[in-house]
Amino acid sequence: MNLRDLKYLVALAEHKHFGRAAAASFVSQPTLSTQIKKLEDELGVALVERAPRRIMLTPVGHEIAERARKVIAEVEQMAEIARRSRDPEAGSVRLGMFPTLGPYLLPHVLPQLRERFPRLELLLVEEKTDQVLARLRDGRLDAGLLALPIHDDQLHVEPLFDEPFLLAVPRQHPMATHDHLALEELDDQHLLLLEEGHCLRDQALDVCRMAGADERDGFRATSLETLRQMVASGVGITLLPVLAVQPPVPPSPDIRLLQFDGEAPHRRIAMVWRKSSAMDGFLHKLADEFRHLPATLLQPPSPPTAGS
Repeated sequence: MNLRDLKYLVALAEHKHFGRAAAASFVSQPTLSTQIKKLEDELGVALVERAPRRIMLTPVGHEIAERARKVIAEVEQMAEIARRSRDPEAGSVRLGMFPTLGPYLLPHVLPQLRERFPRLELLLVEEKTDQVLARLRDGRLDAGLLALPIHDDQLHVEPLFDEPFLLAVPRQHPMATHDHLALEELDDQHLLLLEEGHCLRDQALDVCRMAGADERDGFRATSLETLRQMVASGVGITLLPVLAVQPPVPPSPDIRLLQFDGEAPHRRIAMVWRKSSAMDGFLHKLADEFRHLPATLLQPPSPPTAGS
């Protein structure tokens, strides 16, 4: 048994297709298939169920693939320890984040990251929270930017900042005449929300529970941009995180953004990584760069002036 064959098995577990797994491993399909068969012979068990149009891992194949991921991650950690000892601020970092944060945060932090860490290669992966956590645990990511709470004793959690929510309403909505509103004014309102699996959906539902609001029946958006377009079209109202309405995102003339009085509902963003990570010292430095956002980015943007 060697590390190369374990990597082939992990690739097969991820892609569930010999051709795609071979391409991801930069080998021919016959080579990968032959090595998987050799691994099965060596272990004396079937790892893969082969069907004409698809492949599946057997139960023992799944278990061995999971353990293989951990072995590969540990070996990579060894290499990372050596690499970081030579140049702590060089190399690559695989950073995961969820879709309602990444596109709106990164334009504001990437320039300063490039300046602060010119030899760093930042590899970005955008996935829903549960996928980011899964990739963190099995070593496919080095760190993640996620919304709290995170319940995992194996992960270090470094809080970064609180991102307030704004209420987005159509221009014609009765609330559109307000600049501010109390959370209680959402009582009996029906909000447009994202589909299952998005952490923003769970965060919005928490706000709804506090305010006495609920979800609008018969509609679940697949993205934040869909929600924005639905509000602009007059379909309903929703909560938007403040970074999602900051430049370079263009303001919509058909949407009014209302700020909450007092302590606004918000989500707390943190950077998380494995406590065992060889990058621990460097990741603390990286987290500091994400923490130091300009204060204006976490405040509602100024409304457009008349005639603009």
